[in-house]
Amino acid sequence: MKEWAEGFLTDLENKNFSPQTLRTYRTTLEEFVVFCQVRKITKENAFTPANLRTFLANLQLKNPARNTMLRKIATLRSFASYLMRQGLLDKNPFKLLPSPKKEKLLPKFLSIPETDRLLETTSQSKHFATRDKALFELMYSSGLRRSEVTNLKIRDIDFFNGLVKVFGKGRKERLVPVTQTALQALKDYLATRKNPKPSEALFLNKNEKPLTGDGLAYIFKNTAISSHLARRVTPHSLRHSFATHLLGNGCDLRSLQEMLGHKSLSTTQIYTHVSLEQLKNVYNQAHPKSKE
Repeated sequence: MKEWAEGFLTDLENKNFSPQTLRTYRTTLEEFVVFCQVRKITKENAFTPANLRTFLANLQLKNPARNTMLRKIATLRSFASYLMRQGLLDKNPFKLLPSPKKEKLLPKFLSIPETDRLLETTSQSKHFATRDKALFELMYSSGLRRSEVTNLKIRDIDFFNGLVKVFGKGRKERLVPVTQTALQALKDYLATRKNPKPSEALFLNKNEKPLTGDGLAYIFKNTAISSHLARRVTPHSLRHSFATHLLGNGCDLRSLQEMLGHKSLSTTQIYTHVSLEQLKNVYNQAHPKSKE
């Protein structure tokens, strides 16, 4: 089973799945391998509806979030499909296993004043103010994912046209506008670098190595603490804020979908619910009868 799992992960890696997705898949597969080893289940008999139900029931004992369970089920579905393509499984074991519905959670975002405060706090960084200012301004300017911003090269910034070339999920390329504020912050940061080359990583850590996803999360955590925001802030918070603020100021869904790099418009439509919540808040504050 372990050999099958490694073959599956290698196949995903060759298809340019993100490191984060690969880690998520690997965790679930390792759990499934241990499950089979403990119960002495052979790989030929592992994918029976009864065994899968037992495995998923054991996972449920840890009381995971619904969407976490869905990701684990999706991992096993993909694994089973891979094994069928390889001729290692005769039939789809998930046909008799209904999936729970995905829990629809509204994205957590910052208000415009909170976003401004977060961006202003970057200038208070003791040693990396210019880098952190450029980093946060670019992420808010263009709604980038954590992996997207850490994978950027200097050459990916088009200062003349005000665009950034982004490689999203599945290495799909897209161009996203960049604000003048973010472009200037990037120029100020690159001016502090010694002979920066176009092929070099756009953002470096304190050791002058490419900034990693974990390093980016650490910077966000400390900056959020320094800004005294009464909520947890992650790199994705700025992406959600970017989308919510654009939609709230008249951006159409199709354009927002393109900028976010969403494959499906339905993924982008979740931000309309956020805008409706904002609309209700404005209504409740403004309508005379709502105050009674």
